[in-house]
Amino acid sequence: MIVLTKRNNERFLVNHNQIECIEMIPESKIVMMNRDYYIVKETPEDIIRKITQYNAKVQDVHREVAVVDKRR
Repeated sequence: MIVLTKRNNERFLVNHNQIECIEMIPESKIVMMNRDYYIVKETPEDIIRKITQYNAKVQDVHREVAVVDKRR
């Protein structure tokens, strides 16, 4: 999940896997798969960067867990 900011400065979490599209009106409008939407302060580029960073972090955790000690 990623943290975004509403226009009233309220921060909230979004499941990025449920984002259907990002409309670029003067603000960013996040449209979810269930047709709910959020107007946020972040730019589309910022949102994509947050999603990319989150996915990279999740993949790194998986790689750390999969490390095998070969010193034996």
